[in-house]
Amino acid sequence: MQLNPAEATPQTGDPAARTGIDLRRFPWVKRLAADYAFSFDGLAPFFAGHPSDESAWAAAIARAQAYPRQRQQLAQVIRDQQQRRGAPPRAIAAGERLGDARTVAVVTGQQAGLFGGPAYTLLKAITALKLADDVSRRHGVPAVTVFWIEAEDHDWDEVRACTILGEDLACRTVALPQRSAGNAAPVATVVLDHEIERVLNELEQALPATEFRAGLVADLRAAYKPGVGMADAFGRWLEHVLGERGLIVYDASDPGTKAAVSQVFVRELSTPGHTAKAASTAGAELKAHGYHAQVQPGDENLAVFRLEAERRPIRQQNGELLVGESRYSPAALAREAAEHPAGFSPGVLLRPVVQDALFPTICYVAGPSELAYLGQLRGVYEHFGVPMPLIYPRASATLIDSASSRFLSKYRFPLEALQPQDEAGLNELLKAQIPPEVDQTFAAVGGTIDSQMQRVVEALMTLDPTLEGAARNTVGKMQHDLENLHGKTIQAAKRKNDTLRRQFLRTRALVFPNGHAQERTIGFVWFLNQYGPALVERLWDALPTEMGQHWVITI
Repeated sequence: MQLNPAEATPQTGDPAARTGIDLRRFPWVKRLAADYAFSFDGLAPFFAGHPSDESAWAAAIARAQAYPRQRQQLAQVIRDQQQRRGAPPRAIAAGERLGDARTVAVVTGQQAGLFGGPAYTLLKAITALKLADDVSRRHGVPAVTVFWIEAEDHDWDEVRACTILGEDLACRTVALPQRSAGNAAPVATVVLDHEIERVLNELEQALPATEFRAGLVADLRAAYKPGVGMADAFGRWLEHVLGERGLIVYDASDPGTKAAVSQVFVRELSTPGHTAKAASTAGAELKAHGYHAQVQPGDENLAVFRLEAERRPIRQQNGELLVGESRYSPAALAREAAEHPAGFSPGVLLRPVVQDALFPTICYVAGPSELAYLGQLRGVYEHFGVPMPLIYPRASATLIDSASSRFLSKYRFPLEALQPQDEAGLNELLKAQIPPEVDQTFAAVGGTIDSQMQRVVEALMTLDPTLEGAARNTVGKMQHDLENLHGKTIQAAKRKNDTLRRQFLRTRALVFPNGHAQERTIGFVWFLNQYGPALVERLWDALPTEMGQHWVITI
């Protein structure tokens, strides 16, 4: 590992300093995500256009406006949800604009993670809001931002916990109880009970004491309280944080909009296997181009669930559709979906199609995994006759304080070198602090040992060839002892540079908690606790939407 200066230029003139880092520097970034930003041509067949192309936006707007939708019904459902949650006025006004036939939407979404979920939830929403504002200015059309709560998902373990950093920057996780194995009830059916009070108390104790903590916890208690649904609490909290920015929060479990997309369910049930086959074919084509297939659906699985007490998968077998042990003809189940669409729920491959049949979506703001699987769905969109939107990667960022910023800047330490949880990076940093003549001397002595002992070996071989092995063992021991001494020198530097060691470990704990990306690990409530309500304003000013960059933002 080389401690080279970051290949980025700090941005100035913003309330919060920021530095952009090329995403391709991070070893965990897959080729598809990198090429989407920097070399789109090879991916063009899999998407509806590239967001860097202005004409692609104009075409997406035209497609979204031309597709027939039940706009007034949608606006009414949104209004009802917002009134139930007590949404802010700007969010309500944005929802009303959905009734206008010219209005288009930038959409993003996530599962209903406890207390808002990881920081990337906030980054997604802000990216979408900024893009919608930009579309309105550049294209002169009313554009709104919709956050789709994937409330019908049944993966409880994905949403029941929230991780924050304690006073010592060690990870602390608070969580609602697990539920019984095999429970596939949608998260939308989960109603919070007294356990939420326990979790809120634990969160309050775990959060560092700041001037914002009391107000933050009070706001969380207003959203998350016994008797409120898990998805509803998530929506209330998101509206509290971003509603005044005009964010429309939509709970996808609402039966009031299912009739508007019933034909999507009907077509999926009438042509069983087509969606899975189309996604698999696209996945194979992506692999042929050197990319990866994010989803590999089985041919027997349909991309729609039946909603009963639980979310039950539908499979095809010998020309019939199976829901548990019950068998149906495709026509019978399709007829049921047409008459009672509230009893059905889209799977991961169908959710985007349902979303974009319902909303006038011109752009979806996606995380890296979503970007990859959406690349397998162009043929699926075509099959259902729904216009595919542009896909925009969400902003990626690490938020740091001034102390960590000074450390990274002073030592020109690459951000990605902080991810490993061993001390290799620290050793490299400390070695760089050792006077050059020390390393030069060790290198010179090592070279001298090699050259001089080689002469000894050659002399011994003329006397007694059997001594060659012993001589070479001696060389190895001498070099080993020299390496040990070099190691002790580094350890001495560690002791001497204890302050530097603490700075390194502190910055690493903040940037890569437990070795994982900050934005995917730490709940955004922690940042609100650290920086208060001004966090959103600072991110709004400092977070660019430029693709292909990871932003290090000092707040």
